[in-house]
Amino acid sequence: MTRVLEAMGATSPSPATPTRPLFLKAGDPAPAGAKEVLVEGGGSSQVAGRRLPRDLPHGYHRLLMKDGREVALVVSPGRCHLPGDLKTWGWAAQLYAVRSRQSWGIGDLGDLRRLARWSTGAGAGFVLVNPLHAPMPVPPQQPSPYFPSSRRYRNPVYLHIEDVPGARGLRQLPALAQRGRALNQANLVDRDRAWALKMEALGELWTAFLTRAAKTDAESFDRFREEKGESLRQYAWFCVLAECFGGGWRCWPEEFRHPAGQAVARFATYRRDRVGFHEWLQWLLDRQLRSAAAPLALIHDLATGFDPDGADAWAWQDVLAPGVSIGAPPDAFNLEGQDWGMPPFDPHKLPSAGYLPFIETLRASMSHGAGLRIDHVMGLFRLWWIPSGHGAADGAYVRYPASEMLDILALESSRAGAYVVGEDLGNVEPGVRKELARRAVMSSRVFWFERKRPARYPRLALAAVTTHDLPTVAGLWTGSDLRAREELGLKTNRAAQERIKRRLVRHLEVGPSATVEDVIVCAHVQLAQSPSHLLAATLDDACAAEARPNMPGTTTQWPNWSIPLPRRLEQIEKDPLPRRLATVLARPPVGAETTADDGLAKVSPGSPLPRAGQPGRPIPAGRPPGG
Repeated sequence: MTRVLEAMGATSPSPATPTRPLFLKAGDPAPAGAKEVLVEGGGSSQVAGRRLPRDLPHGYHRLLMKDGREVALVVSPGRCHLPGDLKTWGWAAQLYAVRSRQSWGIGDLGDLRRLARWSTGAGAGFVLVNPLHAPMPVPPQQPSPYFPSSRRYRNPVYLHIEDVPGARGLRQLPALAQRGRALNQANLVDRDRAWALKMEALGELWTAFLTRAAKTDAESFDRFREEKGESLRQYAWFCVLAECFGGGWRCWPEEFRHPAGQAVARFATYRRDRVGFHEWLQWLLDRQLRSAAAPLALIHDLATGFDPDGADAWAWQDVLAPGVSIGAPPDAFNLEGQDWGMPPFDPHKLPSAGYLPFIETLRASMSHGAGLRIDHVMGLFRLWWIPSGHGAADGAYVRYPASEMLDILALESSRAGAYVVGEDLGNVEPGVRKELARRAVMSSRVFWFERKRPARYPRLALAAVTTHDLPTVAGLWTGSDLRAREELGLKTNRAAQERIKRRLVRHLEVGPSATVEDVIVCAHVQLAQSPSHLLAATLDDACAAEARPNMPGTTTQWPNWSIPLPRRLEQIEKDPLPRRLATVLARPPVGAETTADDGLAKVSPGSPLPRAGQPGRPIPAGRPPGG
């Protein structure tokens, strides 16, 4: 506990308290001495009668005081965007694993666009994709999408090279593409080789862009750089410095360890061509992501934190707590707890920075998306801080200004027109889910964890059978997941997994000799009884994959975040199992009646599975509304 207090500076003399933003609503009583509101975007409004103007718009404003001071003022709608008719289903996809014949060893944004188009035809309303955050810009490439260098920018390895301006005229492209597609034969995703090939191609394309770019592309790139401003320039500076001095900024020469240093500005001027290259990569990613989001709604995933050696930690080091990392206390599935190795924001310094790191992160994560999933949403309320050199069980919870952060989340959600899903699995303190519901933040409901049947899940939720951190249906049903954990020497709650399997048998009424595909379909028939706004089926289950994408508690023992789907995208489009799942997950629109019985999917070995209109599932009413 002492180490945690030291990280927050609680054991040091208290400096002068910086001004925090005010969080008020239009028409609220104004603070004493308030004179005028300087409205975001221009204009002003007088404070009359000791109250804020009743027509004050939502936004980030400045409150001008009579003594000449300006105080930040946040006016939030208080609730996140949530369409009233939202009731649909979609795929949860690990993009790196979704390989097609056109992939260079790793699923990319071209594959995501194709997946979105096919999913639309299958009746899906969204694709929930893993975090696309940028890793360190040097090899070896970080496999975990939840341990990024920056959450504000995206991973260039997801670029579809053939869609980059000028690619058709690149003489080396056929040879590079052949080498890239040869990587599809590997049993695991080789990020380092895919990265090297793509960087080689992109380097050539950048040179061509500088000399032969179409006027519209050049103007679009310039607008992008202007819109992103200092944030993008600083990120690009970091990337070039990392290429020169290695990935960890804390080991760089002293003069480069802070972005405000004069040496950094001189270095960026000297290497402006390479700085431009990294800005250009982010422009390409923005273009291709917009294209991928056109056929179908995307739900983006926001990681809980970032690499302590990465770009965001370098940029925001002044508002981070030193000497601690965040994680999770022990639970039924991870008996030793988890240390995620990521630095936390200091809950006192973040408000004094006007919450700018939080605002920029949300804004970037919601772009080109209809929704946002926030990993470990309980972190808006409290985070488990672990002192350096200690185990996860030795940590302590530290509270955050949840009300203010939720106001900002609601404001950014409203502006982006993006609904919000909170991943609230694990240790959730009393009152958190109630407050999230009040803010129109959807909960997460996972069949493996829930004791209630899906028919009793809340409406304000995203419901799924499993997640990337939990066993697939095939892995649990065959016992391969449990065997893998025991072979890895992980502490395993065998009783918990057996209990889930017994619940599967009892709820689905399948026999012990039922096929894996039968069990997968029956589990999703059960899921379809849920009234939740959103239902998600993993592509891993749609391919009957046994290996889960991530095995918590392992680093090198298990190929986390590197296991491709066992079926290519072209095969998935033709396979019967994804189509069967699409059929059972289709539900009537909000307010429509169903003819479901008690919600049980009754299947004995060899018997036909429930179809639309049969007892055991609702009658689908055409395609569900889009997300």
